Amino acid sequence: MSPAAKKKSDSADPDNEIGFAAAMEELNRIVAELEADDVDVDVMAERVERAALLVSICRDRLDATRYHVEEIIVGLDGESGRGDDAESADADDSDSDIDD
Repeated sequence: MSPAAKKKSDSADPDNEIGFAAAMEELNRIVAELEADDVDVDVMAERVERAALLVSICRDRLDATRYHVEEIIVGLDGESGRGDDAESADADDSDSDIDD
């Protein structure tokens, strides 16, 4: 397969996700093309289809990022909770030493 053909097939492959910024940049180019007065009707459906794929990729990336951030926050909350428990456990241990 020629490099040009490979590049074209890669860009059409939904499993070959591009980065969020690159997808947004391409979406902006597509929107500009579609808003132009001289938009080629023959390629409009193709561009809209590509835009829909890019929107889906961006949404998936945003959802994954949101989930990841929430997991980090939960982890931080859990660490601060464990720290308080560890301190109170240490305090309980020191009290028991006094009683002995």
